[in-house]
Amino acid sequence: MNQKNVKAPSPQSKSAVTQGGHLIAIVGGKGGVGKSVFAANLAAAIAADKKKGVLLLDADPASTGDHNLILGIKKINGTGDELLKGNIRNELQLKKLMTSLAISGSREPLYSLQMLREMEDLPDIDGDSFEYALKLMQRSLPYVVVDCGSHPEKSVLKILDRASLILVLTNPEILVLNQTRKVIEKLQTNLYPPEITKIILNKYTKGNPYNAQFLEQSLKRQVLGVFPEDNNIARAALNKSVPIALAASGSELGKSFYGLGRLLIDNRILDRCRQVGRKPKAAPKAQSNESGDDEVLDSMSGVKLTNPRNIFKLKVHQMLVEKMDLKKEQLNRNLTENEKKSLREKTKKIVVDILNAEDHQWKTRDESSKLVKEILDEALGLGPLEDLLDDPDVTEVMVNRADQIYLEKGGKNVLSKVTFTSNTQVMACIERIVNPLGRRIDEKSPYVDARLADGSRVHAIIPPLAIDGPMITIRKFPSKRLNYKDLVKFGSMTPEMADFLRSCIEAHLNVVISGGTGSGKTTLLNVLSGFIPNSERILTVEDAAELSLTQDHVGRLETRPANIEGTGAVTIRDLVKQTLRMKPDRVIVGEVRGGEALDMLQAMNTGHDGSMATVHANTPRDAVTRLETLVMMAGMDLPGKAIREQISSAVHLIVQASRLSDGSRKVTHITEVIGMQGDVVTTQDIFLFKASGLDKQRKIIGKHVATGFIPKFIEKLEASGVKVPRGLFKAA
Repeated sequence: MNQKNVKAPSPQSKSAVTQGGHLIAIVGGKGGVGKSVFAANLAAAIAADKKKGVLLLDADPASTGDHNLILGIKKINGTGDELLKGNIRNELQLKKLMTSLAISGSREPLYSLQMLREMEDLPDIDGDSFEYALKLMQRSLPYVVVDCGSHPEKSVLKILDRASLILVLTNPEILVLNQTRKVIEKLQTNLYPPEITKIILNKYTKGNPYNAQFLEQSLKRQVLGVFPEDNNIARAALNKSVPIALAASGSELGKSFYGLGRLLIDNRILDRCRQVGRKPKAAPKAQSNESGDDEVLDSMSGVKLTNPRNIFKLKVHQMLVEKMDLKKEQLNRNLTENEKKSLREKTKKIVVDILNAEDHQWKTRDESSKLVKEILDEALGLGPLEDLLDDPDVTEVMVNRADQIYLEKGGKNVLSKVTFTSNTQVMACIERIVNPLGRRIDEKSPYVDARLADGSRVHAIIPPLAIDGPMITIRKFPSKRLNYKDLVKFGSMTPEMADFLRSCIEAHLNVVISGGTGSGKTTLLNVLSGFIPNSERILTVEDAAELSLTQDHVGRLETRPANIEGTGAVTIRDLVKQTLRMKPDRVIVGEVRGGEALDMLQAMNTGHDGSMATVHANTPRDAVTRLETLVMMAGMDLPGKAIREQISSAVHLIVQASRLSDGSRKVTHITEVIGMQGDVVTTQDIFLFKASGLDKQRKIIGKHVATGFIPKFIEKLEASGVKVPRGLFKAA
């Protein structure tokens, strides 16, 4: 075949561009079934017979170069790796990649393009861009034939998503047929309709018992073509580097390719297959309960469910429970990532089988895929919370009840469109969170603090305390660990404030971070802990481990609730006492909320300088009062003045974090604890945030300013070798 340069195919009519050309995907049951030869010859036969442009896409990296030998391609214009990288944005770029080969008697050539790697082998692949490149192919040409290889993976599944027809190639051999069955099962698990999945029996010899009838009965799929084995013709064509469909078009094997092409196009099989699964079926009536009403009851709350989708999902959940014990599979042990993946695949297959056997209205592949994902997420994961937690703009998720989920985005609370199927599913979600951590939630212990694998903080409370059903609050752990530069960029503090705080941390000053709920105390603690030198030993104490320190020498401690007998609890106070026996250079307490305040102050006063903690308070002055109250909870019956003296000598600096009315979070005070004046702990603000009004978007206008006060511990900083310019504190 002679190669020549031709213009890229012109775009077709508006309707054709919208619909796009047909994509025929060819999958091999096993290596060696002849899929490369079959794909190349089918593409050549369609191009020669219909006189139209056809693209042959080699998407099987395992057989790269085979199409070039079959077609006689010596010079390759480009490779399809650019498709995977998302670099193809228009038809002109696509045309530069394609190699064109002239077809005798046709004004349109046969185009060829090959992918050297799969999507999994290239980092930072944009799947949407690859899908767009596939759309460009279908816009440019009426027919695209794709050799998809034998193992449908991520990139191949993207191709199959756009296929009008999937042809599964097999041979009349028992081992090949076994592999073909596995491929069909995988296609079915990925929800490709049986109506668009057809069988091609290749290399068939008369008299072989594994004929078309046997395959249809065994594989439950229609055999669309039987191709005879003819090694002599195949060998001769390969030696000439000319496809069989062109070199031996009059042979029985050659005629088979033309016959299949005409069957697909003239008999409108491609058109009919493309429509399969695209028109939703009429909605069936909602499943009825025993009373005959079109509702079912949530088994936990007794509330009637009326949403047909939720009713159907609940039915699938019940059938799934009958087929497998998910608690035994998952809840009672920590699974590795491979075990989780295997369990999800196993469960997905069962769910798909249930869906295929049930009459429901969500028949298109997109609808079925979404439905299966929702069911799997609720059965194995966190249900609708999975996608919400993956959203980088969501900082907090608040489940008030099964059908009401609020999100925090940009500092504002918004109602989510997604919901749980029922309160029973919310309860199952809570159990999946707390069980691997060895915690419990039931009527005796109806609330719990826990964390997700990524460090996100979780609080859950259930009936009878939660009247409308189980409630979940999740404070998301940021996927990217913030540093002080990020806080400066967000306007939470100024570079001068960050430099000052760095100096204080390096000089081993004791710092308390104060703030209200959701003000960013833990985030700020994480940032400030980054200023601690890597050579120091740090011990962290938390209710639910959230801190993520970058230093090497870090020991993390986490509390433990009481067991079912009500014993065995380990509190923050217990752990703070333990840290003092573990030779720490710094002790960091995630949140002081009880009698551990006394132990923390004593640690700060007895050689553990540079320790840090957070406390709930709205102002630095409130933070001092709050610490005094918490120390009283230790039950030591200390005089108030003695407690205040402990605070004034132990705490050097209070950093106030606040969440403002526009949702932004800022450091509003950096305050020095000076000492005692009579019976009162005296403080002095060093930096403040001063608001001056609101802009048109109701965002707060303001700036951080120095008060002009030079902290008394400046001499301690300088004595430790930290130089702080006095001009830093000059009032604006």
